[in-house]
Amino acid sequence: MRGINCRGLRLELVAGLGIALAMPALAMVAESSRNLVTQTTLTAETRDQGGHTQAVLAVVVTGEDGLPARGAIAINDHSRQLAGVALNAQGQANVVLDLPAGDHLLSAVYAGDATHQASVSQSASVHAMATGTPDFQVTVAPVAPETFPLILTPGNAGTVTITVTPENNASLTSPMFVTLSCSGLPDQASCTATPENLELLSTTTTAPTSTMVIQTEAASTTSASPANRPGKMSTPIAWAFLLPGALCLGGLAWGARRQRWLNRFSLVAMVGLVTLLGTTACNPRYYYENHGPLPNPPTPAGTYTVTVTAQSSNGVTATTHIATFVLTVN
Repeated sequence: MRGINCRGLRLELVAGLGIALAMPALAMVAESSRNLVTQTTLTAETRDQGGHTQAVLAVVVTGEDGLPARGAIAINDHSRQLAGVALNAQGQANVVLDLPAGDHLLSAVYAGDATHQASVSQSASVHAMATGTPDFQVTVAPVAPETFPLILTPGNAGTVTITVTPENNASLTSPMFVTLSCSGLPDQASCTATPENLELLSTTTTAPTSTMVIQTEAASTTSASPANRPGKMSTPIAWAFLLPGALCLGGLAWGARRQRWLNRFSLVAMVGLVTLLGTTACNPRYYYENHGPLPNPPTPAGTYTVTVTAQSSNGVTATTHIATFVLTVN
């Protein structure tokens, strides 16, 4: 009968007790690292831009550890969101807003992330001057998903509604056409606005809208099979090998007697070499037809600021307004 190793058992009990005591402390550290309190600051300045008021905003978000936060912020006017912007690596974001006439109360709302809590900045009061010039404002609202930031997985699509609100359109003497576009999308992503052009008339009372679809791309799992066309490529390749070889033998026979033929042979051999390269793997078409297209990469993960641009021109001057929102690709 074997004896019991009390010393080994005692060591195991002590080690188990140490781990059990350490687990709550480690959990508290992990929990605290996921719940860092943040501070969001907002500074606002106004400027006149072509007769209407622009607000230039600067936002900074820092954690209680003093390090910059990551993620997205929303710029609200009272309870209505005007714009969404992704923070840069320094936890900062700059926003330019075109404001309609009147008083505004702007604030920056940080949504938080895996390690930082959400926070709201102090409000900044801004007054926008009225103007009699025909103009418009553009706003963006989420449809699917129903909230910002627009969170998509590669291969899925999101939808937003773009609203163009006319200002002082009663003084229009001809229709104002507003063209919509977007920028700031990651690679392998696209946007389509329907309709792409909106019309504002002097009698327009209801703000026209457009639907914009943001499409991402998933990674293709298989590549297309190469085209199987026997006889199409084999004949040129065979001639590319045989022709320079035949000319080479003929050139050797004549080269010893006639230097002129040797020079001509060199030129023909060079042409044959170029032909050979053009019908083999050095030719992109040859590679495509024999190996197939490469698999498509997915839309890269990340947080992006998408800018929706609305532009109108009367033939002399162009009027441009923008609205921004945040796209997150998981």
